[in-house]
Amino acid sequence: AGMHPQTLRIYERRGLLDPARTSGGNRRYSEADIGLLMRIAQLTDEGLNLEGVKRVLALEAEVARLQGELDLARAEGDQAVAAVHRQYRRDLVPMKESVTIYRGRRAR
Repeated sequence: AGMHPQTLRIYERRGLLDPARTSGGNRRYSEADIGLLMRIAQLTDEGLNLEGVKRVLALEAEVARLQGELDLARAEGDQAVAAVHRQYRRDLVPMKESVTIYRGRRAR
């Protein structure tokens, strides 16, 4: 990510980043970590301090979590509506099949 190692350690100490480690203790940064580092750099460039960055990242994670819940709820709602429509189609009988002509005598 082109950052000074000390900067990376500060981010880690502040809880902004938690890279994987090798058995020898060396940090291994994933693509997700690099994306996070780029987001941190963007926020600090915009003038946020590290506590502000931490708060923004937490809020963004919460928004993503809530968006996932919303997407799931929408999908479940769509499935429920489709199930009701299928049931309606099964319950409805075509007119030709439901009308029986009675050819008996008329009451007077």
